[in-house]
Amino acid sequence: MPDSSIKNLIFDLGGVILDLSIEDTLKTFTALAGVERSIIDKLYASAPEFLSYETGHLSDVEFRSFISRQCTVPGTDESIDKCWNAMLRGLPKQKLDLILALKEKYNVFLLSNTNAIHLKHINEVMLPAVPGALSSLDDYFHRAYYSHIMGKRKPHAEIFEEVLGESRLNAAETLFLDDNYDNIVGASKVGINTAFVNTPDYILTYFNDARN
Repeated sequence: MPDSSIKNLIFDLGGVILDLSIEDTLKTFTALAGVERSIIDKLYASAPEFLSYETGHLSDVEFRSFISRQCTVPGTDESIDKCWNAMLRGLPKQKLDLILALKEKYNVFLLSNTNAIHLKHINEVMLPAVPGALSSLDDYFHRAYYSHIMGKRKPHAEIFEEVLGESRLNAAETLFLDDNYDNIVGASKVGINTAFVNTPDYILTYFNDARN
């Protein structure tokens, strides 16, 4: 558990609350495009369009067009979305329940580098599959922040400063949890306390007392 000075919790989504496998998306795009896997890997690692989409500078239509063009994908919007969403593996109920329990003790926030297609899939497909789930991911937090809406992304200082400023949070009283070490470093630079999530069930262990 955090020490007694912590009043605010900021969670990353993928790899912390949501089970994530980028490998699954790369495999499904490779199969759909019918190309060598190395081509898809190189595209994902280097094409600026992925970051542009994550910061809201590409629309859904423009992003799908980019995928179709670069991967020579013959599929429909639905098949492209299915490949893109393949990395979203699950929302464990025990983690959602934990977030709700923590809301009784802390100010709880979400800060995710994400995009409109993923968020739509989470809210319309993944949450309804979880027994007793709330209707929107936003409902689990006092406030949710998404990179594609904010126009900026982690690990840049500006996104952390915006969260602190808009929600009137004291950095010294705030704990940020993320599975990407670059994001941990970014939060630390603006004075936020951090916890590096290095296992899938990290938060269940770290906050064990909150469930008792």
